Amino acid sequence: MEKIPMTRAGFTALDEELKNLKSVERPAVIRAIAEAREHGDLSENAEYHAAREKQSFIEGRIKELEGVLSLAEVIDPSKLSGPIKFGATVTLVDEDTDEERTYQIVGETEADIENGKLNVRSPLARALIGKDEGDSVEVKTPGGQRSYEVVSVRYL
Repeated sequence: MEKIPMTRAGFTALDEELKNLKSVERPAVIRAIAEAREHGDLSENAEYHAAREKQSFIEGRIKELEGVLSLAEVIDPSKLSGPIKFGATVTLVDEDTDEERTYQIVGETEADIENGKLNVRSPLARALIGKDEGDSVEVKTPGGQRSYEVVSVRYL
């Protein structure tokens, strides 16, 4: 299996979610199922069916998180330097609009474009890998061709 790169913060967030699902959510749904069973006929018991559906979702998410965490390769960006690579925090200027944006290149599981977390497999991140401050980058996006200038590269 291929290792899944992620930052320490991303790993910690997934690990916390897993612990919460196992220690809080799973026991709560088991109690809800037991309570619903006490109400009698299960074939027409909406509470029972809703609790079973929630249990199925929780168990699926637990399996997914355990799989991701077992393949995780935690990378500490603060120990890196040089051209853009995984973990870099990059400030870009759109060469057409002069709009400035800052992104951190992170793994798929922790990507959140609204919060400046750019998926390492996205077209923009792939175009940025290996570039340095002052370089121009051409990126084919769903909205058309875009040009960016790399203003700064930091490893936090």
